[in-house]
Amino acid sequence: MESLIILVFVIGYLAITLEHKLKIDKLIPALVMMAISWALISLGIDSFPQWFDSVKHGLVDGYAALGHDSRMHIMEETLLHHLGKTAEILVFLLGAMTIVEIIDYFDGFSTIKSFIKTKKKVKILWIFSFLAFILSAIIDNLTATIVLISILQKIIHDRDVRIWFAGLIIIAANAGGAWSPIGDVTTTMLWIGKKVTTGHLVGYLLLPSLICMLVPSFIASFLPAFKGNLADDGQKEEKPKSKYSATMLYLGLGAIVFVPIFKTVTHLPPYVGMMLALGVVAIFAEIYSSAKFSLTEFNGESDDLAKHSPVQHSLSKIELPSILFFLGILMAVAALESLGTLFGFASTLKESMPMMGTELHHEGVSDLVIILLGIGSAVIDNVPLVAASLGMFSEPIDNELWHFIAYSAGTGGSMLIIGSAAGVVAMGMEKIDFFWYFKKISWLALVGFLAGTLVFFWTRTLF
Repeated sequence: MESLIILVFVIGYLAITLEHKLKIDKLIPALVMMAISWALISLGIDSFPQWFDSVKHGLVDGYAALGHDSRMHIMEETLLHHLGKTAEILVFLLGAMTIVEIIDYFDGFSTIKSFIKTKKKVKILWIFSFLAFILSAIIDNLTATIVLISILQKIIHDRDVRIWFAGLIIIAANAGGAWSPIGDVTTTMLWIGKKVTTGHLVGYLLLPSLICMLVPSFIASFLPAFKGNLADDGQKEEKPKSKYSATMLYLGLGAIVFVPIFKTVTHLPPYVGMMLALGVVAIFAEIYSSAKFSLTEFNGESDDLAKHSPVQHSLSKIELPSILFFLGILMAVAALESLGTLFGFASTLKESMPMMGTELHHEGVSDLVIILLGIGSAVIDNVPLVAASLGMFSEPIDNELWHFIAYSAGTGGSMLIIGSAAGVVAMGMEKIDFFWYFKKISWLALVGFLAGTLVFFWTRTLF
């Protein structure tokens, strides 16, 4: 039965990886894989020789001697535990996505566009690289990529020029998301899973992530694509659609940044702070909306839109397929973890892989394993890889292993355009060809990834 569950997982995993070829949204195989895996566990509960206790992070003592009812009770408790942990991540993401949509409702991101006055391609490259690095740490790399490419489309009208900038935005956004607990789904998973703390995460990864962004941007600034000035198309600068644009931008970003502070002070789970942040932003959104908020640019529909709640409007625009995908993949990985499969795989890795690096981890996990995980995240989704690592390794909180996983999974996905959420959304927005990205951008991402890895080997010796 265990072999059948692993087969279901592998088939589902392949379907997720090949979603563009199969033309099936990855949330579908993720949900099916999750449901079938747990159904097979329930049906074959009496045939399993061991059970993994996720709370104590070890195998359940005397599991083989337990009767059917006791095993079913343990399975139900484990399922509820994993659903609770997964729900923490999903509610957190829902809150963050809604705040970003509220900012967009008030056209808040147009404030960022107004800062860009230059026509020099190299200057624009550096502006967008730093914006992507900083914004992704606050509003997550996926959202930062959507925002910046949307701004890019208003500044650069030649698509052949624009896709080069989009490629570097992907690298910078993934690098920026790696060092912040709210910058990437995988980092958020490690933070909510109590594997890393905000202070140590920033301490370990800020410099490696910065180098991971700076090196590719520096090399790219010498490439022909970034030479010269942008052509002047004579278009007038657009004004923000609301007088509250800047206010809502700073309020929304400030509310999201407040979440890690709230967690540090209260020791409550991060989703509680995110719900408070959403509540505060929503209050101001409703007040400003009632104050005759005008959307004159929306084809004369301003009167209708002004009567709607900005919060309800924003909730209707959040990307629910991503939320369901995370639910499916995290619960499917939890099924493998509960059977002790990941625990056994981790033990095999620790025994068979050679040691690398100047520092050894607590339980002898090789640096090579984590580097391969980073490279693997470019080929397959980094969410299940990090979810699997949570079940594979049992190092304590803030062990350097977790920080290295956060860096590798977060930045390694830049090496292929399908390797990260930022890359996939950029691919969709700009219709970037997989092989174009592979030829032009992938080597820059690889150089940045390796440069940041070397810097991490140094920063981890400081703690």
